[in-house]
Amino acid sequence: MRCYPDGMSCGPGTNLDQFAPVPDGARKVFCVKFQREMEGLEEVPFEGHQLGQRIYDTVSKDAWKLWVEHMKMLMNEYRLNLGTQEAQEFLLQQMEQYFFGEGAALPPDYVAPQQK
Repeated sequence: MRCYPDGMSCGPGTNLDQFAPVPDGARKVFCVKFQREMEGLEEVPFEGHQLGQRIYDTVSKDAWKLWVEHMKMLMNEYRLNLGTQEAQEFLLQQMEQYFFGEGAALPPDYVAPQQK
């Protein structure tokens, strides 16, 4: 599935019914990204940070996987050093926008990889 920078829309032909049903006993959330009930994360990302708890409460495993891919692109394009406070704060801001804002911005001059 390909999602666009607005953080909410997904590419043509995307069928949200393609997601497997939530397994019995799995934690469920109403996913802010897909606007449906889905399997939630198993643990709080960034424990102790309010954004981590908000993500745990409202983001599905599938949406989190999309964020991880987007984050990798940001790290590579901006050549972020996660050992710096500035890089960590930048990613937290992008994550907030990706899930709860208008979508994380793509880097200037970003060219998406060609589809195979």
